[in-house]
Amino acid sequence: MKKILLITFAIITTQIAFAQQESAFGDGEWFLFKMSYSGFLKAGNASLHIKESKLNDKNVYHVVGKGWTSGMIKWFFKVKDRYESYFDTHTLLPYKFIRDIDEGGHTKNIEIDFDQKNNKAHVNDKKKKTKAVFDTKPNIQDMVSTYYYLRNKIDINTLKIGDEIRTDMFFDEENYGFKLQYLGTENIDTDFGKIEALKFRPYVMAGRVFKEEESLTLWVSKDKNKIPLRIKADLRVGSLRADLEAFKGLKHPFKIIVPN
Repeated sequence: MKKILLITFAIITTQIAFAQQESAFGDGEWFLFKMSYSGFLKAGNASLHIKESKLNDKNVYHVVGKGWTSGMIKWFFKVKDRYESYFDTHTLLPYKFIRDIDEGGHTKNIEIDFDQKNNKAHVNDKKKKTKAVFDTKPNIQDMVSTYYYLRNKIDINTLKIGDEIRTDMFFDEENYGFKLQYLGTENIDTDFGKIEALKFRPYVMAGRVFKEEESLTLWVSKDKNKIPLRIKADLRVGSLRADLEAFKGLKHPFKIIVPN
């Protein structure tokens, strides 16, 4: 359950959306997601909040992502995670990333400072009291900034069913290649009503948690906001689903086909 929750929280904070001349997001945007196991057991919640800020005299967006268990699950496995990203308001490239987690007693407290000019990541592991420098790919993203970067950089008008989208991110001490496939559009029922959504398949590693590399499906709103509405994971045992439960501070109108 620990790995399932961690992967789902991470995917929520690295979801996809698409390019507009006008930015898809702005100061004060906030999302809350609810998670359920096998369609009935409440598993936890996750949230994302973005605001404009300053970091070393640079204009940045500061995003805070949180994840926590709730319901019956929290009594035998408690999760309390916090992720932060500071990225440039123009280039959307990250300067700083923070991961502070407690997952059933397994803790990490890591800060990463990105040198985008020299393609380096300075990693400060506060728990282990170690510091190290790693090479990164050009224009590297962290797992939180990726979501916001793609919202403004990928053009939905050029995508065709079957197209694959790739980007590079740095997490803890490694570079990762993130890939997903565009599946088309679908109208889905949500807490807010029926919404037209863009559908994707993020690729994961099959094994102990997921049945196969195509075990995940992702839906985002087909409007100027491009917000994550739902993610579903088919696991080796049961399934996990995250749904958007509440939001505020959207930059653009939220299009609902049939309201509840």
